[in-house]
Amino acid sequence: MSFKFESEVLKALEELLKTEANYDVIIHVGKKPDIKEFHAHSVFLCCRSDYFNSILSTKDIIKRDGKFVIKMPNITPQAFDVIIKYFYTGHVDITNKTGVEILNIMTAFDDLELNQLIKIVEEYLTNQHQTFLQDNLVEILQTIYSHKIFNNIQELCLEEISSNPNILFNSVKFVNLPATLLEIVLKRDDLTLDEIEIWENLVKWGLAQEKVLDEDVSKWNQEKFNIFERILYKFIPLIRFYDISSGDYFNKVRPYEQILSKEFREDILKFYMVPGYKPALNKYAPRSSNLNIRSSPIINKKHITLFANWIDRKENMYTTNISYEFNLIFRGSRDGLDPASFHNKCDNKGATIVVIKIENSNQIIGGYNPLDWSGLERKTTPDSFIFSFTDYNNISSGQISRMNNNNYHCAVISNPGWGPVFGRYNNDSHDLCMQENSRWSSYPNSYTDINIPRNSFDIEDYEVFEADIGIILKFIIALVAFVLYTVYTCENAQGVEKLTLASVLYLVLIKSSVDLNAIIILGKLLHASLSGRLIKWSIAIECVGLFLRDLSILAVLVLSYKISLYYGFIPFFALIAKISIWYSF
Repeated sequence: MSFKFESEVLKALEELLKTEANYDVIIHVGKKPDIKEFHAHSVFLCCRSDYFNSILSTKDIIKRDGKFVIKMPNITPQAFDVIIKYFYTGHVDITNKTGVEILNIMTAFDDLELNQLIKIVEEYLTNQHQTFLQDNLVEILQTIYSHKIFNNIQELCLEEISSNPNILFNSVKFVNLPATLLEIVLKRDDLTLDEIEIWENLVKWGLAQEKVLDEDVSKWNQEKFNIFERILYKFIPLIRFYDISSGDYFNKVRPYEQILSKEFREDILKFYMVPGYKPALNKYAPRSSNLNIRSSPIINKKHITLFANWIDRKENMYTTNISYEFNLIFRGSRDGLDPASFHNKCDNKGATIVVIKIENSNQIIGGYNPLDWSGLERKTTPDSFIFSFTDYNNISSGQISRMNNNNYHCAVISNPGWGPVFGRYNNDSHDLCMQENSRWSSYPNSYTDINIPRNSFDIEDYEVFEADIGIILKFIIALVAFVLYTVYTCENAQGVEKLTLASVLYLVLIKSSVDLNAIIILGKLLHASLSGRLIKWSIAIECVGLFLRDLSILAVLVLSYKISLYYGFIPFFALIAKISIWYSF
């Protein structure tokens, strides 16, 4: 029989670390003014660390008063405190550590060759990167960039910045960002910010690099323009100037255009003034984003992808592969804050997401209507939901609420005199609504309570996004639906007649933007025709031929689009698209 007493051993070692009894190693950690002296035991360090075993075994090691002296200036005292406790107790505690502190600890693990701990902390950072990026982002980026072990985390951070650029560009320390890191950010094709805003932030950064550059560019002499050009010369090619409107270029770029080459200025002038002109100096395609939210001051790509997963009932799952296109169709501050303005822009648009920013708060709320806002009726659906983010900068603060008790008959309500309405009316409010007087209110009635402000509240702004499943998905859904309808409902159709019916349904409905209501109508008509065997072989062959022809047209369009993106020649795609549409119809 054997007995184990590991806990007693660990307690004894922890006490030994605290009392420092009989220590024979002095370790100076950090740089001035943050230097701390640690005391340890050489035998124990050699057993626990190959790194210290190597150092303590060399003949050149410094000894003072019979004690080994080691200097470690590249490790912070806070990081080494975690490490030495790990050596003695086997316990690593990074609770309540800031992002910078955790990265310093991970860097120390790398220096001391503690590879097992690197993997553990990297996994922690991967799961928590959205949170630790909120504090001291610039310093975090500098730490990540200077160590190869952070490659995976660096990419996560850059993806976060690309989808939510304001966490970097609105930071007071943005102007302290090293040029190498700024270059990496500006090279990102997925940076979800209007190009003119990227230019404005670059100008802000450039002005901060040299004190002699005052913000009033109209007062600059040639020397100041030369200084500014030297600061920004490596970044100029990274700006997609051809994606900037002529008005924004005139007002916000032209004042600094002396730092741009004469050849470029001539080319972009021609681009703005000559219709159809292909820019000779345009090296980059537009920054990519399948989400039309770049100009939204309320939400970013992370919110939209979470909305998409909620729509698909993938609760709180995050993925960049979404099958929806979200198009901004309404903004209160731009289009009007009254119910009439809302219905003017949002009726008959199909499924929509409403996003509301609470005044003097970081909270955003809203709801999803899978139907539409037209008419005057209570609409029934199990797929609607409302949501709340207590802090719109923190995607993990999002909560979703669906209908209570499977009672879906008041899921959404359309009323021309009111704005968006979710849930039934009780206690002077629906679950979430804009009332006749343009005031917003909320009270949990039909949906579960997710701490949306009760009763009446003020908003800063609100936006409505059309949630479109996309043309490719429409094509797939329609095609599958047509074939299934043919196979399972047209019992009198045989062989080629089934394929013919699928082809006819495809051609009619796809060319009508996939009107799913027409599927039933056309299906019944064609079913009646098939019952009378009115479709002949010649017609069958013609319909199938048209069906296959449209498939080939779709393939040509996809191929031409990829070629256009590769060579930056979008007019080529437009021309092919026009020819294809003309030929198809």
